[in-house]
Amino acid sequence: MNYETQFTKQVGIQYPIICGAMYPCSNPELIAAVSEAGGIGIVQPLSLVFVHKHEFREGLRLIKKLTKKPFGMNIITEKSSKIYENRMKKYLEIALEEGVRFFVTSLGNPKWVVEQSKSVNGIVYHDVTSKKWAEKALQSGVHGLICVNNRAGGHAGELSAEQIIKDLKEFNVPIICAGGVGDKISFNEALQLGYAGVQMGTRFIATTECKAHEDYKQAIVKASSKDIVLTDKISGVPVSVIKTEYIERIGTKANPLARYFLRHHKFKHWMRMYYTIQAAWKLKRASLEGAGYKDYWQAGKSVDGCNAILSSKEVIQNMVSV
Repeated sequence: MNYETQFTKQVGIQYPIICGAMYPCSNPELIAAVSEAGGIGIVQPLSLVFVHKHEFREGLRLIKKLTKKPFGMNIITEKSSKIYENRMKKYLEIALEEGVRFFVTSLGNPKWVVEQSKSVNGIVYHDVTSKKWAEKALQSGVHGLICVNNRAGGHAGELSAEQIIKDLKEFNVPIICAGGVGDKISFNEALQLGYAGVQMGTRFIATTECKAHEDYKQAIVKASSKDIVLTDKISGVPVSVIKTEYIERIGTKANPLARYFLRHHKFKHWMRMYYTIQAAWKLKRASLEGAGYKDYWQAGKSVDGCNAILSSKEVIQNMVSV
């Protein structure tokens, strides 16, 4: 079957499958394996540098040694701090020098990424959860949209995959389905709805190339979509995690004072920064140390399609096989 779409032609890949950027699970070997198998892996810079301990340029070069095929980079464009913003701009500069041409942006205004990558014909897709954010992203010049629906892992959206594509079709740009895709059936359903491709995260955690702890992978394999709950105790906004005894014991709601500061126009950026630092530490430990450290395992409702730990190539081949 021919899986060529506008998205695959833009970025030069065989199958319209993105391995979404994941903190802390995006290690170089996973990124390269997905690209080598015909999809496209996405670098998560903080995961590459602070979790997997690669100097940024050398990390990109390691991926290039493992595959000659395209891979992309994620850039969170929210201006939470000048130090972070400057670091991301430097990482983008290095990525362009190393030949990266596909970028996935999220949260803030992606215009500076579009402008900085324009000279080398860089392609920028932006994460959105609704029509309002899609309009803003397109005004900034992005080339496509990654639509995060209510079945996604991490920071899930509020709308279904069906509703988002219905709302955004008028924009006439490639639209990627992010959330709920973990097997051949859900992959083909997304394409039949009109999506130009899919972005998967949870399914690629449960692969041999991902360096997440075996306990985390087994938790994904054993879970069903009924086991996925939303908690705002990680980052201050709802995040999809696997319901464990630990989650049931501590609850899923941030305390009232924290919620107040997260909504306050003056304090919300500081609270988000605090939550981000705290969440990075918690998620790193939970991912790498396994069940010995009772904390959060992020996953989306695509766990329904994750029934075994496979190689990235097997995951992709199972999805595209006739």
